[in-house]
Amino acid sequence: MKRPQALTLLTLGLLAVLPGWTQHQAARQRTIYIAAVEPKGGANVSQEAFPKAEVPAGGGYVLKKPDDKGRWEISTYKWDPGTMVVNEGDTVTMEFVGINGDEHPFTLEGYWISNTVKRGEITRVTFKADKAGIFKLICRKHTPSMQADLVVLAKPGA
Repeated sequence: MKRPQALTLLTLGLLAVLPGWTQHQAARQRTIYIAAVEPKGGANVSQEAFPKAEVPAGGGYVLKKPDDKGRWEISTYKWDPGTMVVNEGDTVTMEFVGINGDEHPFTLEGYWISNTVKRGEITRVTFKADKAGIFKLICRKHTPSMQADLVVLAKPGA
């Protein structure tokens, strides 16, 4: 079966920006810069009805009812970037900056690293990526939306 040209070009483009996917590189120092952000949006009930469905519980989504002028808003919290890729064996430093939200207590599952990011501050954690897999970076205050994936690519032949 022949692949569509657009899909092939997309695949080649991804391989060009993620060299670890085409060949495993020697272990190295990696710094990943991560921001805690809060995208927001809204409308006026005269132009767009207030949503009837409730947002999931947990603090990750905030839906504000219309104010006295009919304006309603929705916001969410997220880590940016949402996916980070390193190689097994790399020494990884995650440098977090708190932009929105007063604090974000987080855990990197699988490595069981926990800390708290505060608005206006830099929080750094450094560890050896000594196991391959996909590991969730979760803000325990803003679930379910504030999650990211750390992808640790396995060494060849592992």
